[in-house]
Amino acid sequence: MLLLDHAEKIAEKIRISGGGRCNFTNREAGPANFFSANPHFCRSALARYTPADFIALVERHRIAWHEKHKGQLFCDDSSDAIIEMLLRECAQGGVTHWQPCAVHAVRHGDVGFELDTDRGTVRAARLVVATGGLSIPKIGASDFGYRLARQFGHAIVETRPALVPLTFDPVTWAPYAALSGLSLEVRIAAGEARSRTGRAEFIEDLLFTHRGLSGPAVLQISSYWNTGTPIRIDLAPGRDLAALLAEAKRRSQRRLVNELAEIIPKRLADTWLAGMPDDDAALPMPQQRDRTLAQLAERLQRWELKPQGSEGYRKAEVTAGGVDTRELSSQTLESERIPGLHFIGEVVDVTGWLGGYNFQWAWASAAACARALAAGTPAV
Repeated sequence: MLLLDHAEKIAEKIRISGGGRCNFTNREAGPANFFSANPHFCRSALARYTPADFIALVERHRIAWHEKHKGQLFCDDSSDAIIEMLLRECAQGGVTHWQPCAVHAVRHGDVGFELDTDRGTVRAARLVVATGGLSIPKIGASDFGYRLARQFGHAIVETRPALVPLTFDPVTWAPYAALSGLSLEVRIAAGEARSRTGRAEFIEDLLFTHRGLSGPAVLQISSYWNTGTPIRIDLAPGRDLAALLAEAKRRSQRRLVNELAEIIPKRLADTWLAGMPDDDAALPMPQQRDRTLAQLAERLQRWELKPQGSEGYRKAEVTAGGVDTRELSSQTLESERIPGLHFIGEVVDVTGWLGGYNFQWAWASAAACARALAAGTPAV
């Protein structure tokens, strides 16, 4: 096996993931946590290489880890431990590693594949494309895998940034820009049942930024959001805000902003109430109109807003879309067009949730491909 990598540094996406501690899998990873134009495609690979399998590998290499949140597993120390583990596994498997080494052309003939590289011509019976997506171009992401797939007649499901912060029109967002850095737990929803990705809803932390919204809640929902459509946010999930405000009217003499600040962060309460007439905002609770309180609760728990766009591939954690899985074997990740050609990982149209799911797809799809290679001939 020969591994070719054009990047100057090895496995930078692993190195920077999880704040430098690598969220290497999710204990709960399963088909329901992924979307694709062919939604059942990922089932086989995920079933045959589970989070428990990768955890066993991590423990075999004596890497300390912990569970942080909702099944997300991280290294106790640096993500370098995962990179070193993978390099040791490659060495034990007799893998030759050329890096940096760019591939300039790929040809397919009767005896397999011929590659023109920085280090000369390489020939192999099988070719595995594990080039990732377009996300985070500063660490070497490129469209090479998609171009190669098209060269050999494969369809590409339209790509777009996923797990990415969302942005808003500067004028529309001006009242909220000053809240940059503020975070709170919300319920967030987007998408339509009949769309390719469907509708989704999450309860996660939301982060205000100068340009829009980020944090786990928005990164999650960004994969289901389509340009021109709204996202819906409940700023007090699991609470009956109308009932709370009605009760406060009966028992409290405080101003509305003080009561609201008991439920959401005060900076957000101040910003939200700044849009009310001064007389209404300044009135003590007993003088607030029932209708005003009910409408306020409704807006806070059904805040609907339309993002203008996203921060794009430069800040997206992954790329949605990719090589159409309807032209690949779910058992081996082999092309149904070109024998011996395999596509694995992010370059394939399988995208997971935030929280270690996409790494689990990388491990599982690689394992499925590796089993096929073990029964066949060497590859690059």
